[in-house]
Formats: sequence, structure tokens, C-alpha cells
Amino acid sequence: MSENATASPPTRALDSVSGISRKGLPQGTVGVFGAVIIGLSVCAPAYTLTASVGPAAQEVGWQMPAIFLAGFIPMLLVALGYRALNDRMPDSGTSFTWGTRAFGPWIGWMAGWGLIAATVLVLSNLAGVAVDFLFESLDILMNGGGEVANLASVVWINIIVCLAFMAMATFISYRGMTSTKIFQYITVFFQLGVMAWFILAMFFFAEPNPDSGVRNMPELSWFNPFAVDSFGAFSAGLAVSIFVYWGWDTVLTLGEETKASKGRMSTEGKASMILVAILLVMYVGTATATLVWAGTGDGEFGLGNTDIAENVFAAIAHPVMGPLAIFLTLGILLSAVSSINTTAISPARTLLAMSHYGALPASMKKIHSKYKSPYVALLWSSAVASVFYAVMRFLSEDVLWDTITALGMMVCFYYGITALSSTWYFRKTAAKLGWRFFTTAFLLPGLGGIFLLITFVTTTIDSFDPAFGSGSNIAGLGLVGILGVVVLLIGVVIMLAWSRKSPAFFRGEVLRVGDDSTDPRSLELFDDHIESHERR
Repeated sequence: MSENATASPPTRALDSVSGISRKGLPQGTVGVFGAVIIGLSVCAPAYTLTASVGPAAQEVGWQMPAIFLAGFIPMLLVALGYRALNDRMPDSGTSFTWGTRAFGPWIGWMAGWGLIAATVLVLSNLAGVAVDFLFESLDILMNGGGEVANLASVVWINIIVCLAFMAMATFISYRGMTSTKIFQYITVFFQLGVMAWFILAMFFFAEPNPDSGVRNMPELSWFNPFAVDSFGAFSAGLAVSIFVYWGWDTVLTLGEETKASKGRMSTEGKASMILVAILLVMYVGTATATLVWAGTGDGEFGLGNTDIAENVFAAIAHPVMGPLAIFLTLGILLSAVSSINTTAISPARTLLAMSHYGALPASMKKIHSKYKSPYVALLWSSAVASVFYAVMRFLSEDVLWDTITALGMMVCFYYGITALSSTWYFRKTAAKLGWRFFTTAFLLPGLGGIFLLITFVTTTIDSFDPAFGSGSNIAGLGLVGILGVVVLLIGVVIMLAWSRKSPAFFRGEVLRVGDDSTDPRSLELFDDHIESHERR
């Protein structure tokens, strides 16, 4: 082993009942503001919107703001469950750890795999968008006529530059949370400022879309999800809208690294609630502004044009912002690059937790002695994402669109399990701790979890249609469906193989199945609730 690296320190139990323990990550390094910044960086509004506005508009047309609103509702319900579980059991494994505690090691393992798979999908997508906007920015700076921008479509150039971006972002994450935060502050504020400018230009200042010559006036029907033509279109659009909110849960993987909170809600719990609210306003506002300016026609700049669906802002940046379009392209480029860096936080910490509890090889849990980062897990997740992107770029010309849709399926899968974990874990104590806790920790997460799992099943079935997503298919089966099912089956195979090699975790001997009634902290809260009730 390198002298700069060491395995995790000996396990120190936080909860002798559950088996949850610390993993050697540095404590007290991230506050509420820092966590919100990291969350915004992972969600990467500028990148997310340029990659999702086109596919969403292709599915639901004028109801794009409605589908972003609809996607927010299950995210909010799931966030409530995440917050409740995190307050009781802060752990970098999040979905994996909580799913195991609630439903047992097999379901918990697959929840962790769903998170890892989703992140690999989005890392590859982020790198692909970064490549597009790098060449787009260079083309503008060189006053080109599109020749430089078109280099992004050359497969071997695209893949080489993509791998370079992945390597750079991995190096930044490798150096730990401190360097990560500084980098994110700069990129987040820049992209938010540029996006605000872009939205205002589409609403008020830019010349109308040359396709029509007029701005579209917003209508109430744009915000009505029931106006979507079919349930199939609604499900596909919802999968895309869930993608845009995906990533806020990364702040909860920092539960072992955040500063202590003064109130009952944890630092990372507060950050997650603030983050979700910011995203709602930005996404619905941008969706509305884009419809106002571009409309849903199939002209050169219309959202119905399939040729620009993968990367709408690259197509409309110059007509909207003129010579200042360079700021938008740079904002999206920085958004994608910084998000590669912070998105790697989540799978690395999930892999760390799974290894720590014996659900994956022990080598995954190594912590760098100097930078305190889970560097082996980080390198593995980045390497797999890089290989995945290279393969997908050869299989599909519309790789960005297809990976977004497949990502939405994975997110529905593991978010649904995590939300139901909250309902099941708190089933014996929720009513005893008052109506507020019952609603936020038991009832609403349960509804959100059921909704997301239904969406996962229906979207998976629909995705085998060759016309689903970008239309890419293999032997007449939709590439998105094949991709989603193959990714899950790979997880099942790895899980079964590891259960034979290291069965202790799968026998429930490491992380034990339980519920809130066995958690000493729940008993303290119950006593506080009774005392408060008696005083009233």
C-alpha cells in the first residue's frame, strides 16, 4: 500500500443496536451554506436545463413547466423521508444504509446500486455536455462559422476530450472536500448569474425567435399536468423532470462531514430543503422562459426540432444573447465540469459505506491519509463512467438524450426504495411522535415512494418501444430500456457473486434490520414529546 494512503480506521460504533459506525471521513468541514453550494453544483442548473429542456418539450410540448412542477412533488415527498432518516441515522451510505436497516441487506444493496448506476449515467452525460460546450465556446472565441463546434461530433475527438474532463474532475475530488468547496463557489455563482441573465433576455430583452417573429404569451395550461396528451407522454416527461432535480440528496451523503446544527434539524437536512426550493423556482422559470421565446415548433430554434433536442441552449444562445452568448456557453461548460467533480462525491461515499459494512470488497473503503477522500471508490466510479460513455458514444448518436432518460428510471428506482424505507422504519413510532412527524416521516414519503416506483415500472415497460427517447434501438428494442434493465441486472449479478464470497453482510450480521422503536434516539424524542404535551 502507498505510504500516502491507508485503510479506514477501526470501526467505531455510533449505534450498537444497528451496527452503524464511522468510516474515517473528516468531521465538521461543511456548513449549511457550503452544503447548498455543493448541492447546486451537483444539480448543475445550467447543464441540467440545456440537456433536459429539449427531451421534456419533445414529450409534453407546452406543458413543460407543468412537468417540472409535477417532478418536484415526488422529490419533495422523498426529501422529507431522506431528512427524517438522516436525522436518525446520518451515514454516507444513505439509500444503501437506510434501505438495509428498513428492508434488509438485499433490498438495501440494490438501493445502493441504483444510486451508483444513476451517478455513472449522469457522469458520462455531464462529460458529454462539457465536450459540446468546450468546442462551442472555442468556436465563438475564434469567430468561427461552426467548424470548431462541429469537432465535438467527431467520435474519437469527443471521447478523448471527455476522458480528459473526467480525469481533471476526479483529481479535484481526490484532493478532498476543501478544494472541492472553493472550486464550487466560483462556478456556482457564475452559472447562476448567467442563467438569470439568459432567462430575463428570453422574457424581455432578446429579439423574438426568427422562426415566428413573436413571443408566446404564457398560459395557465402550461402549468397544468392534466393537459398532457397521454399517460405515456406524462411518464416519459416525468422521468426527464425527475432527472433535473436529481442530485440534491448528495448533501445528505455528507452527514458524517457536516458541522453540528444548533436546531433539531441537521445541517445537511436544512441544506437539502433550501436546495430543493431554489431548484423549483429556477427550473419552472427557465422552462417558461424558453417556451416564451422558442415555442414548440420544429423550426431552426423551436423546441420541436429534434436536431437541437439534446442541447437546446447551444442552438439558441446566439439568437437570444448575441455576442454575449459566450458567457452562456462558458457558464454551461463550467456547470458541467464542476458537476462532474461534485457528482463523484455521492457514488464514492456510497461505495465507501458498502465496503465499510462488508457489502463490497474491503479495498473500496480506503481513505487517503492526507486528503481524507475515499480515493479508491472515487477512482473506480470515475473509471467506470468513462468507459460507459465511450461505449455509449459508439452505440448511439443521441447518447446524451438516452442516458438522461435511463438516469430518470434509475432515480425513480432508488429514490422510491429510500422513501419507502422511511415509511417502514418509522411505522411503529411515527404516530407517537405527533401528527407533524407522522406526516413528514411516514405518510408523505410513503406516497412519494409508491408514485416513483410506479413511474419506474411504467417507464421501463414503455422504454422498450424503439421510438422511446431518441429512437435509438438494438434489434428493434429501445436502447433506453435495454440500458436500464442491463444496468440493474449487472447489479444483481455482482450482489449474488459477492454474497457467496462474503456472506456476513447478507446474513444481517453487520447492519441489522430494525425500526425506529429500537433506536435510543427515538425514545429520547418520544420523552421530549410527552413532556411538551404535558406542559401544554
